[in-house]
Formats: sequence, structure tokens, C-alpha cells
Amino acid sequence: MNAKKYSFITIFTYGLVLFSPVIFLQVFSANPSQIIQLTTLTYFLGAALMIFYRYKSQLFGIESQQKKVLIAILIGVIGIPASLLLQMLILQIEQRFLGQSATSQNTQNIVDLIMNNMVFIFATTIAGPIMEEFVFRRAIFGSLEKRFGFLIPALLSSLLFAFAHNDGHYLLYAGLGFLFCGMYRYSGRIWTSMITHVGMNLLVILTQLAVHSDKLIQH
Repeated sequence: MNAKKYSFITIFTYGLVLFSPVIFLQVFSANPSQIIQLTTLTYFLGAALMIFYRYKSQLFGIESQQKKVLIAILIGVIGIPASLLLQMLILQIEQRFLGQSATSQNTQNIVDLIMNNMVFIFATTIAGPIMEEFVFRRAIFGSLEKRFGFLIPALLSSLLFAFAHNDGHYLLYAGLGFLFCGMYRYSGRIWTSMITHVGMNLLVILTQLAVHSDKLIQH
């Protein structure tokens, strides 16, 4: 599978997954809990398909020189606290200079869905980040990096990543996008940024659930 075909089918699959709740609501007339369960299943199906696409596609130029597996994993693990520190720094900048709240509406919406049905935690902490890395880092950034260098593809990928979350914290998500692009380029393995992204999401969501533990018990 060449780069163009890979990128198209990966992004197309991601779009179908994102719109799956609307499809479930219209076609199956499912209740909210059923929609969450079906959406979680769709997230994992989407992630599985993207893993399949990855192994059917050609290697990109960015992947021509890959770090050893253990080193790539170690970089991914180290990236987890690094990404959390970057979040704290950018949130401070947003608060002081842009007057934005530190609260992420996107994260709050996810927490609300998880409290309604705990199965959704697997979609947001595992399947979701896996798909986002394949889409924004590999299909967009990775496919363009050889032709345009690092900066322009990383900027495009990171801005699209920020707009996809659509909660006003564009600087935050763009900054994280740049970090993930850098990790992918340095290691030559998409799994490196994926480890960081999954670990970061897991810690953020678990922290938010701990804060809302009283509501969680009521559910």
C-alpha cells in the first residue's frame, strides 16, 4: 500500500469512527448507554484496522532509520511525564496570557461519558490515542515529512490535531502534537509517541475520575 492510499484509508476510517455515534443513534435508535458501548467497540475496531493498514503499507522515509525496540519503548515511557509537564506549562501560558480556563471541556465531556458507562475509559485511553497517532502523526505528518521536512508537516498535523479536539485549548493540543511528532521522528517508530499518548491520557482521565469519585460512586 503506497503512502497516498494508506493516508486516505486511515483518515477515512477515523472519520467513520468519529461519526459512528450519530449512525448508531439514527439507525439503531440506541439509548445513551448502548451508544457508548457501541462507540467503544467501534473505536477498537478502528484501531485494529489502522494497525492492519500500518503493516500493509510501505515504510515512510521517517521510518527508514529506526531506534531499537527497547530504546523506542523507553523514549515512549519517558515521554509520559514529559507530556504532562508540557501540559502544565502550556496551561499556565494560556491562563496568564490568553485568559483561558485550565479546565478542558473535551476532558470533562469524556469524564461525563465514562461516569455514565465505565467501558468508555478503554476507548479514550487506548483505542482513541492509537487512532490519533496513526492519523495525525503517521498518515499526515509521516507521509509528508520526507518531502517537506519537519516543520511544515508537524505544524499542519498539530493544528489539525488541535482543531479535532475543538475545546478552545488549541495551543495545548498543538504543543502536544509537536511533541508527539518529534518523538515519532526521533525514534522512527509510531509506537513511541503512541506509548506516550496512551499513558498521558490514562493518567489524566484517572486523575479526573479521582476528583469526581463521589459522582462516580453515585453512578
